[in-house]
Amino acid sequence: MPARNAHERTSRFLSLILRHAPDKIGLALDPNGWADVADLLDKATRHGTPLTLDTLRDVVAGNDKQRFAFSEDGTRIRASQGHSLKSVDLALAPAVPPPVLYHGTASRFITSIRQSGLRPGSRQHVHLSTDRDTALKVGSRYGVPVVLEIRATELHGQGQLFHQADNGVWLTAAVPVRFIDFPAK
Repeated sequence: MPARNAHERTSRFLSLILRHAPDKIGLALDPNGWADVADLLDKATRHGTPLTLDTLRDVVAGNDKQRFAFSEDGTRIRASQGHSLKSVDLALAPAVPPPVLYHGTASRFITSIRQSGLRPGSRQHVHLSTDRDTALKVGSRYGVPVVLEIRATELHGQGQLFHQADNGVWLTAAVPVRFIDFPAK
């Protein structure tokens, strides 16, 4: 189990640095969220989180949610989605979503969602999945899970933009209440 724990710690570290706080280690992201791999390895190690290229490759390849991606030439890395940094634009092309997408949340947030819909909070986008099981897993991270159905095609038809991240996660700015189907009580 120690290897798994190290893998998870590295993944959490990369999420923090590549999504929210590259300045914590003095790393620069380009406008599309890419960081130079050699620079990341050097700065992470100098700031107390030793990383090797092999470890980085293992974490990227082994991440079940494919949170991170290398550039085609392998010299750059970025988070696939989930950025709170407003300066990052993943440059994803708008896409037509499937009829229904799912959002996993915790039951304690349902009252607020019923009032205000889904908002990105500190992130740039609301994250949606194509399957109920993934949404259930996401919701489980925050408490008693609830899976919401989003009438994505209908929302898209009203002019709402959707994007699909490299790892398959669907992104949109917000979801008004009228496009959310809540589970029966």
